[in-house]
Amino acid sequence: MASEGDAVAAPVPVPETVEVAADAAKGPLTIEEALAIVLRKALANDGLVRGAKESIKALDRKDAELCVLCEATEEAGIVSLVEALCNEHSIRLIKVADAKKLGEMAGLCKIDREGTARKVVGASVVVVRKWGEESVARTTILEHFSS
Repeated sequence: MASEGDAVAAPVPVPETVEVAADAAKGPLTIEEALAIVLRKALANDGLVRGAKESIKALDRKDAELCVLCEATEEAGIVSLVEALCNEHSIRLIKVADAKKLGEMAGLCKIDREGTARKVVGASVVVVRKWGEESVARTTILEHFSS
């Protein structure tokens, strides 16, 4: 209890914080930026399959929403098999040029304190089984396929 001589401190106003969505951009997203966001959200929601063997299994079971294939894969058989499975089961396919960039987007790397990717492992195929939450990036990718 405060006695007559004690001063009572006034409550300090706390500034309000406003959360901004991670995929809210200042302009329209490119396909590569949207793909990075979608892969990150799918990884967080346990909906991402990485690697050729597991991705081919998911494509064969028709357990895929989107497939991302690296064009510079050393095995030509993997590229033709993935393309054939995607065509046969009507699964969306996006091709990227760099395996290291695809591995970084799929989370196959270590992130240091500054936020840069270290020890990036290349990925030949990545499959999205579950999109995760609704986002602008997902809408951008789906619009890319509808056009």
